[in-house]
Amino acid sequence: MFEVTVTTPEATMALGQQLAPWLQPRDVILLDGDLGAGKTTFTKGLAAGLGIKRNVKSPTFTIIREYQGGRIPLYHMDVYRLEEGGGDELGLDEYFNGDGVNVIEWSTFIADELPADYLRVVFKRDDDAGENQRTLRFEPVGERFSQLVQHLEDAQA
Repeated sequence: MFEVTVTTPEATMALGQQLAPWLQPRDVILLDGDLGAGKTTFTKGLAAGLGIKRNVKSPTFTIIREYQGGRIPLYHMDVYRLEEGGGDELGLDEYFNGDGVNVIEWSTFIADELPADYLRVVFKRDDDAGENQRTLRFEPVGERFSQLVQHLEDAQA
């Protein structure tokens, strides 16, 4: 586990950009935390780091947005609206076993559908310390993601 505090949206994006070079197809990144805590901002950084030029928007109402044109595709999912179930109908296995990196906001709603290995990033708003201050906790599950987090931690040192 690795934890970092950021004080600007640009710093949140920069963390995503720093992680992007190590991402591979079929990687699963879970983004969990409060509304407005920076999950989509972090994803914008991932996209930029992958070389994706399109503007990244929250997929709240579309559930899944696909971004091509970078080193590998980015599949950005917001499964908040699946609180009552329905994740099994999205064909998540096809994404998880596909050609891109999968970024999932509100992953607790599809916990039963997740692969065995993933990287969870928990976003916590620190409003008492400033309106843009956030703590991001990187929680790797599996050896591959433990190595990813170590790379990111080394880059912060």
